[in-house]
Amino acid sequence: MDIFDKYSMVMGRRDQLLQFGSDPFAVNMEEMYSSTEGLVNGKRTILVGTNNYMGVTFEPTCIEAACDAIRTFGTGTTGSRIANGTYELHQELEREIADFLGRRSAIVFSTGYQANLGMLAGLAGPKDTILMDSDSHSSMYDGCRLSGATIVRFRHNDPADLDRRLSRLTDDGGCRLVIVEGLYSMLGDRPPLREFVEVKKRHGAFLFVDEAHSLGVIGQNGRGVAEEQGVEDEVDFVAGTFSKSLGSIGGFGASNHPNFDILRYTSRPYMFTASPSPSNVASVLAALRLLRAQPERRKRLWDNAQQLYDGLAGLGFEICAPMGPVIALRMRDELTAFTAWNLLLDQGVYVNLALPPGTPNGACLLRCSLSAAHTPAQVDQVIERFQTVLARLNAQTSPVDTQPVAKAGE
Repeated sequence: MDIFDKYSMVMGRRDQLLQFGSDPFAVNMEEMYSSTEGLVNGKRTILVGTNNYMGVTFEPTCIEAACDAIRTFGTGTTGSRIANGTYELHQELEREIADFLGRRSAIVFSTGYQANLGMLAGLAGPKDTILMDSDSHSSMYDGCRLSGATIVRFRHNDPADLDRRLSRLTDDGGCRLVIVEGLYSMLGDRPPLREFVEVKKRHGAFLFVDEAHSLGVIGQNGRGVAEEQGVEDEVDFVAGTFSKSLGSIGGFGASNHPNFDILRYTSRPYMFTASPSPSNVASVLAALRLLRAQPERRKRLWDNAQQLYDGLAGLGFEICAPMGPVIALRMRDELTAFTAWNLLLDQGVYVNLALPPGTPNGACLLRCSLSAAHTPAQVDQVIERFQTVLARLNAQTSPVDTQPVAKAGE
């Protein structure tokens, strides 16, 4: 037996898809022209699947801050935060994140994935119970497993189901930690956070919110869904990433809990991973200051999202969530989604192809994410190319298949 035999089904599925087009999970950005355009397969392509919500990756202030940090601090820290890997830049970023969020303390991690992994593995232990939304990101699942806590899943965005499951737990002396996301990355939907807060207070639980995709995007000041719904003071722990609105790499956790910083001595992913490079930290600092100084970026993002949402809805696509910066289109099946993705790429539009098991309820999706840097003209081009692809897909529909991909105008 070969060590990779256990992946035979995965390899078979991959090989079958590759018979019909390019590998959607190995797209090579040969050149980058801006936050919204790149060279893919030798063709200038509009990028509508990058999560670059605020469009800061080519901002001169962010680039110069990164270059200055390399010249001042070098290319990397070569150590973990508790060894030799804490620089003044890390502490400066932690202070600014805490100030931005209105929190007592913040901890910087090397990636957004590790922020969730490190926070959850550090907060919960074998005597505790974690109640997690069933659509939670894989980093949250992995953090829960690493914690050793009992894991209970509740139905997606369903406070009543969470309430029932909390009610069934016996008092075993452990803590209860509820985890949800601010903006769910696959479908683009948001939680009823006010209702979740009521449930957690009724049962004396703690609440953890991952604002990875909502930071900078949602709320009057861009602090996320908790700010939008007016419940920031009731959220005990917040996590996020630097790889979306802040255009870099890294992550953070933040809290008002007086003992929060003990995680620096108890969270293994924090303790045993090299700290973020100076250039990444410096560009995040510049991006965070830019977002605070330029709230009009959020308006441009939401204007672009409304334009694309209206255009795709007008073509008859089934959109999975209310209008927002993530617009996910439900496709009929895996082959249809894969074919549509390839046709769009050939038309010079890059979106994300999302397939099971990485999607909720086995959905096959074309996932778009908008940027403040997209122009209205670019969004119009994307809609036009979706229309072209839709016509080709519907023309290919088998006579025995009575359900076209979408019906224009519905």
